[in-house]
Amino acid sequence: MSYIGNEPPDIGAYGVQSFDGGGTSFTLSKPSTTATVLLFIDGVRQTPVDAYSVSGVTLTTTGTTPSGTDNVTVQYLGDVVDLGEPSDDSVGTTKIKDDAVTTDKILDDAVTADKLANSINTEIAANTAKVTNATHTGDVTGATALTIATDAVDIAMLSATGTADATTFLRGDNSWAAAGGANTPSFQAFLSSQQNDWSTGTWTKVPNDTEVFDTDSDYDTSTYRFTPTTAGKYFFYGQIQSSSNNGTLSSSNVSVYKNGTEISTFRWEGRSGVLTGDVQMPQTMVVTEMNGSSDYIELWGKQETYAGARVDLVGEAAGARTYFGGFRLL
Repeated sequence: MSYIGNEPPDIGAYGVQSFDGGGTSFTLSKPSTTATVLLFIDGVRQTPVDAYSVSGVTLTTTGTTPSGTDNVTVQYLGDVVDLGEPSDDSVGTTKIKDDAVTTDKILDDAVTADKLANSINTEIAANTAKVTNATHTGDVTGATALTIATDAVDIAMLSATGTADATTFLRGDNSWAAAGGANTPSFQAFLSSQQNDWSTGTWTKVPNDTEVFDTDSDYDTSTYRFTPTTAGKYFFYGQIQSSSNNGTLSSSNVSVYKNGTEISTFRWEGRSGVLTGDVQMPQTMVVTEMNGSSDYIELWGKQETYAGARVDLVGEAAGARTYFGGFRLL
């Protein structure tokens, strides 16, 4: 057949290969697949998969082929192209889809140290040195046991809250606080007027009704009770001045009560026929913990006489002292 110009190439001529029958396995001249090979036995076309299969260069029949010379014929329909591995540095960033390279796409031990950035390798080497207890130098020295150099940790290294200066110190809760402080809440109150025929033989709350000071308004002049609003240890003190004007005072008792229970008591005892009309001044004091919310403190007293004589509680107006006070300890 004549052509104008060059003769076109022979397209689709992939070749034929014949074998002598009598077996089940045949070696092909080139790698193929079941889809790229037609098999004829004694001129009869065989059904792929059912009658034969191809893997690489091996064609396998499901049954033994009839004996004969060149009676098994293979018609190639195409070539299996092996693209092979890309050349080094031939795959650029733009050829890889975003998020296409996942963990299961990377072979075990495929990423070596020379494929990592120098900064990563440097960091790994430094961490390895620490883990293997290499000898450290500088502010922290040693190997298995590390030592921080003297004066190596300065104030700037601390994460404490507050302001560090010459007037503050570092507290146990990691905060800077000023030294000192006031012993508050604190209070003192006194009895403003004499209480005649008071509390003979019975414990009675002392009615200190006038404040000298009350820093946090925690003392109540109507209930004669101190309920501090700040928790802590407190020092309390109290005194009563008693007088038996027409008899003999046998004893004078004063007590600090916490939440209605006696916690500190002072008792003075006299003798019959002595100190009639005189003034006695027992005093008590105590340190106790207060919760800063519901704990309260009161001053109570009890006077006793011989022969049932009257006892008076002397107030400020009489020039004597009946008082109650306290303050928080720093």
